[in-house]
Amino acid sequence: MSRTIVALGGLLALLATAFVLSLVLGSTSIPVREVVATLLRWPPERTAASVVVTAIRLPRSVTAALAGAALGVSGLQMQTLFRNPLADPFALGVSSGASLGVALLVLGTGQGAAALFGETVGLAGDAALTAAAVAGASVVLGIVLVVSSRIENPTTVLVLGLMFGYASSAFVTVLLGATQPERLQLWAAWQFGSFSGVTWPRLRLFAPIVASGLTVAALSVKPLDALLLGESYARSMGVAVRRLRLVTMLGASVLGAVVTAFCGPISFLGIAVPHLCRGLLGTSDHRALVPAVVLMGAAVALVAQTVSVLPGRAGLVPLNAVTSLIGAPVVVLVILRQRRGATA
Repeated sequence: MSRTIVALGGLLALLATAFVLSLVLGSTSIPVREVVATLLRWPPERTAASVVVTAIRLPRSVTAALAGAALGVSGLQMQTLFRNPLADPFALGVSSGASLGVALLVLGTGQGAAALFGETVGLAGDAALTAAAVAGASVVLGIVLVVSSRIENPTTVLVLGLMFGYASSAFVTVLLGATQPERLQLWAAWQFGSFSGVTWPRLRLFAPIVASGLTVAALSVKPLDALLLGESYARSMGVAVRRLRLVTMLGASVLGAVVTAFCGPISFLGIAVPHLCRGLLGTSDHRALVPAVVLMGAAVALVAQTVSVLPGRAGLVPLNAVTSLIGAPVVVLVILRQRRGATA
């Protein structure tokens, strides 16, 4: 328990440091004292630094923290549910399904384009974009659930999810081939991922949805712990396994879909963050893992965001490039460890 407390305290300190640095660093650096003064004096004085912090960097940092926590928790849920260390919500085709829903709305009908690319269009436009992403993710997930209803092997379900995800991506490619060049360029930029398009008005929708998904995950820690010991053991402990699987899949899908809708498809965080937390805590107890993953996911996303906008360069580094550099080595280590264990 002492290791868990120390680790959570360290993660909280890491998150606070990453959050402050994300407000300090950018295309131009703002001194820490000015950032702290702006945060402590609310509403702040109308200076150039305070406008940059409150109107641009603060909502971007809050978005990064929420998105990182959402992706980390959804990845943890899926890895437990399928007992597969390489599982995350996107392995079930959720990301591709959400992208397909967004593509049908934006590229197919032209509706929601302003919301997708960061323009303020009001609650209705943001809600339409979110609904399209959740609907696309839910359709793909529903197909996977129907096809896999008689399949007990979790790995087979993951493979089915990947296949449906590839099919969704292929359909998006067909839509891209028939769209206008201007929209094609904007769509390509959106695919790189970004936390910058979520403003304060958009956070009024984004934050409650993420908070709801995280709450569902927090309430499921005991059933997920029982599931770690196998479905038979979970049933003997009174866990409704089918309902748990459905609720967990839907919760993780909503978290993945809403992040995709507002920030684009962010890669690797859902897979890497849970493994980083397991290594840090030395346990698979969800009572410790869930808060750790929330803190770690938020901190890693903030670090990735800060690196992507570091000053002194002509342009921005795509966010997905940074998250891939962080997450890919973790996935490689997991695969190598599995292989070493299998041959030992």
